[in-house]
Amino acid sequence: MLWLKAFHLIFMVTWFAGLFYLPRLFVYHAMSTDSISNERFKIMERKLYYGIMTPGMVLTLFFGVWMLVSYAWTLYSGSGWLHAKLTLLALLVGYHGLCGKWLSDFKHDRNSHSHVYFRWMNEVPVLFLLGIVILAVVKPF
Repeated sequence: MLWLKAFHLIFMVTWFAGLFYLPRLFVYHAMSTDSISNERFKIMERKLYYGIMTPGMVLTLFFGVWMLVSYAWTLYSGSGWLHAKLTLLALLVGYHGLCGKWLSDFKHDRNSHSHVYFRWMNEVPVLFLLGIVILAVVKPF
């Protein structure tokens, strides 16, 4: 089970690296005014989302579900922390999808948000990371 946990954590770190960086790219993209920068950001964002973030998410979920089915559900199904963690995880997957929508908006030159909006949205993954890690490690309830 320790191998499952190790791979789960490795891919979670990969996923979160992308979740932290993509909105930062959106900040700079929203501030860009020339076509060369605009096209460069589109490439960077696409590669990050599809090449790092999405595989990181899929593999995090894969190893997490594997652990859940193998032993965690039996041990912790009555624990509130596990249900809270899974709820935060579902919301995080939704945030990942929202990043995909923003990616599409930039791709089609229809972004309607300012760089300030993306600066705020760049902080959202931090809140998810704090909540999920505290719930998984401390198991407060």
